[in-house]
Amino acid sequence: MGGPVEDILNDAMKMPPADRALLAERLIRSLDEHVDPDADAVWQDEVARRWEQIQAGQAALVPWEAVRERIQGRLRGAR
Repeated sequence: MGGPVEDILNDAMKMPPADRALLAERLIRSLDEHVDPDADAVWQDEVARRWEQIQAGQAALVPWEAVRERIQGRLRGAR
């Protein structure tokens, strides 16, 4: 890789993490061809539903350590 993309990437890597995250978010959003105007409301409903399940003891929660190990195992297997 080289040229303008590499130059932009090199400049971006010098930015603070928060600025890089904002840049990445905006670049990813620029790839969306169609944005569902109802998506935010649907996600809010889903979050509320899941929170209610957690509060009611109806959700099976998995500790972060177990999730991390599972992810790392999958990544090791993909190599």
